[in-house]
Amino acid sequence: MRQTAPTEQPATVRRSGFIVDEVIELPAWQQIEAKAGTGEKRNLWARMRGQDWLVALSYMVSDIVCWVALYAVVGYVRRDAFFVSPLEFMLVDGVVLIVILQALYIIGGYDRNTETRSLTYTTEHILAVATAAAISSLIIYSAATFDATMKPSRGVLLLSFAAFLPVSLLYRRLFREGMATSAAQRAFLVVGSGQLAADFYEAYLNSPNRQRLEFVDIAQERVGQPIAGKGSPVIEGDIRTKLERLTNRYSGVILAESVDRLGADLLARLVRTQFQQTRVYTLESFYEAYWRKVPVRSIDPFWPLQMGFQLARISPYHYLKRLFDLAASGLLLVICFPLIVLLTCLIWMTSGRPALFRQARVGREGDIFTAYKFRTMFMRDPNEEVTDMYTREGDPRVTRLGRWLRKLRLDELPQLWNVFNGDMSLIGPRAEWTKCAEQYEKKIPFYHFRHLVKPGITGWAQVNYPYGESEEDAMQKLKYDLYYIRHYSLKLDAMIVLKTIHTILFGKGR
Repeated sequence: MRQTAPTEQPATVRRSGFIVDEVIELPAWQQIEAKAGTGEKRNLWARMRGQDWLVALSYMVSDIVCWVALYAVVGYVRRDAFFVSPLEFMLVDGVVLIVILQALYIIGGYDRNTETRSLTYTTEHILAVATAAAISSLIIYSAATFDATMKPSRGVLLLSFAAFLPVSLLYRRLFREGMATSAAQRAFLVVGSGQLAADFYEAYLNSPNRQRLEFVDIAQERVGQPIAGKGSPVIEGDIRTKLERLTNRYSGVILAESVDRLGADLLARLVRTQFQQTRVYTLESFYEAYWRKVPVRSIDPFWPLQMGFQLARISPYHYLKRLFDLAASGLLLVICFPLIVLLTCLIWMTSGRPALFRQARVGREGDIFTAYKFRTMFMRDPNEEVTDMYTREGDPRVTRLGRWLRKLRLDELPQLWNVFNGDMSLIGPRAEWTKCAEQYEKKIPFYHFRHLVKPGITGWAQVNYPYGESEEDAMQKLKYDLYYIRHYSLKLDAMIVLKTIHTILFGKGR
């Protein structure tokens, strides 16, 4: 067994929120674990509870058991004739469960990092279960039209979904509460003490994460000094020794240091840590896993060439999405035509003509196109110079009707023509005005990456970040746009649709 150096004190740790300053005695079993080294006799449950697959499996098993039990009880109580056929009962259960599991997977219902106690998730969960109920009913009753012996009760199905909704939300909240309590007892070990670490610390303080951070300097030059002059100081100790003695009180290791400063030996230890002990995050992978965005300052010009991108030249989803855009925008234009005519007349009556606002926007690959929106601002003199490129909160230039159109996102209805015409997609990064895009490309690194996909009426940045009023806002939204480009998929688009509905229902548009 490897001997512990006399100067090391594995039986104690220092901690107090973000600031590490209180010495406490570890329980006896953790002292034994620390002395024995990280590879010997680790607590099995402590190792498993941090595993993503175990959390997802727990949620999934709970959903399956919950639905089967509820559907069986409701069917038995209501004496459903369809219930007496075991085969058909299993068939309906199978169809419904597949749809439910897929719907909840789309909104992150099986992701351990999803904050299932929030109002946003609650709304998305309700929408997902309601959508699952509609799709399940469509499939089941469409099949029943071809088989007269199948007579599933609509009441039983509806009541089962009505009961499943609050119960599934309840145990998700309870599970999350337990995970939060467990996580609060652990910390992230952050490797780095320079500017990257300071930027990460600032972002972490502004995030929902409440686990402690323990910063360690690979060169031991800033021990005891606070990160960026605030908050958590750099703790004492050699990072290599800490990696060898990682205990269950750490949720993972975060690399907030440039790779060229780590050295071959430390990199090798980090690889062993990743595969044998706990998760090692780069800044990019931590941002993506916990905050679903990409840190602009930690990527390089070769970022789009990395493996793992869902977006590709021959991606089947790329063509499927275009077909969906064409069909959906055409259908919506027909359905919304009376509303478009009504809004046009209201704009004429309240603020004169024209009703449509035209503006040059940047599309995919930097192509320029004309975007159409309902005019929501008072007319200005064509010779008047634009001094402010942004619409501010309570902007006096916005008409009374325009405020409602913006809040309900109805001002973007004419952009359905841009989608039908192929200039835009229903979902994608915001189509920026050419003057804004030119300014951003000069000042924001890698801003041009967002032009790898078509702009959209709604998108990942639009539903996760408020309306931008500055270059800093544009930088923050770019982080979400880059995440969308990297995870370009049907699942993410479906999640954006649900979040957009949530935004419209709660009036968060501007």
